[in-house]
Amino acid sequence: MVAQQEGRATAMALVMAGLVVCGTGCSGGGAAAEDVGTGADTVGTLRQAAGALEGAGSAKATTSMEMATGGTRVTIRGQGVYDFRKQTGRLKVLLPEDPAGADEHRPITELLAPGALFMKNRGAGVPADKWVRVDTAGLSDGNLVTGGATDPYAAAELLRGARTATYVGRTEVAGTSVRHYRGTADLLVAARGASTGQRPALNAAAKGFATTAVPFDAYLDDQGRLRKVRHRFSFVNDQKKGTVDVASTTLLYDFGAAADVRLPHSTDIYAGKIAE
Repeated sequence: MVAQQEGRATAMALVMAGLVVCGTGCSGGGAAAEDVGTGADTVGTLRQAAGALEGAGSAKATTSMEMATGGTRVTIRGQGVYDFRKQTGRLKVLLPEDPAGADEHRPITELLAPGALFMKNRGAGVPADKWVRVDTAGLSDGNLVTGGATDPYAAAELLRGARTATYVGRTEVAGTSVRHYRGTADLLVAARGASTGQRPALNAAAKGFATTAVPFDAYLDDQGRLRKVRHRFSFVNDQKKGTVDVASTTLLYDFGAAADVRLPHSTDIYAGKIAE
């Protein structure tokens, strides 16, 4: 099996592609008229970004996740909506083309909720009308990587763990003027400050990654809302005794968009074995 040959790096990529089994249990900133420089004020601004998203209520989101595996760079993309108050979202995750020329993979529909990830079109062995449920606290990465898209609220809550940050300057994201910050967050600190729904998964990630330090680039608008964030995660490649870097980017826009996310009924969740 490819995952066995390439080690954990490939295994994670294939999990994100839905080809192997996931591990299971797999002040809201006010308007800123002036730019903020480096120092405690900058860190404080970033730590408030998740609260600002709660105030916004909901948004549309696009995601991308990049990693190198077996000499090939894999990029997985997603698009959907997210309700920051309920911490629920829906994404359609688009899998990369198969370099071997196999049939194109069907998009995976993912529903995000506190403590859980639900996936449809999960892969071989799962009926088309069934969902696969994954306990995110039971994944070694807390589902920051496994699902192929970082939960948008978890991405913001990671900034609660900002330890150092530098104000880079003004720029634009999707036509919106934003302030660009660059720094490093600590997963353990983020978990301690996270909401009840996100804390178990972030604690799992703090234990499972190669380091608790997570470099980031964050872009906030003048209401303190996170418009874009890019995290760089490192996890251990067990068989090759090295680390693998994964870059996850989340883009948020159209705040206030309808985000009616209905989680599957228990009878719609697949309880059988998932084929590899």
